[in-house]
Amino acid sequence: MKTGNQKIIARLREHIPSFECVPGCHDCCGPVTTSPEEMSRLPVKSDAEHEAALEDFNCVHLGPEGCRVYEERPLICRLFGTTQNMPCPNGRRPERMTDADIERQVHGYIANTRQVLV
Repeated sequence: MKTGNQKIIARLREHIPSFECVPGCHDCCGPVTTSPEEMSRLPVKSDAEHEAALEDFNCVHLGPEGCRVYEERPLICRLFGTTQNMPCPNGRRPERMTDADIERQVHGYIANTRQVLV
């Protein structure tokens, strides 16, 4: 049974379009914060792995081929490149951008939930 936050996450995910990134690009894959609900869906990483990623200003889930948790990536990662406020540095974008109201709801969810560093 999904919790209230899990339902919110699922609903917001449905409204954020995806697009194909430049192969090998990880320009938007720095350290991010996410809710405990989203974090619980990601593989657990050691303190050493977190520290190594932070030293390079990378996400701990970034691998040589890109995001290792792409299907479960947090909401903030999903927004990159899909809104005017968070454009892809390589000019990629979905056919239909994320609706401004959905973007506000994502940022509201982030602001109103406890966040942890991925």
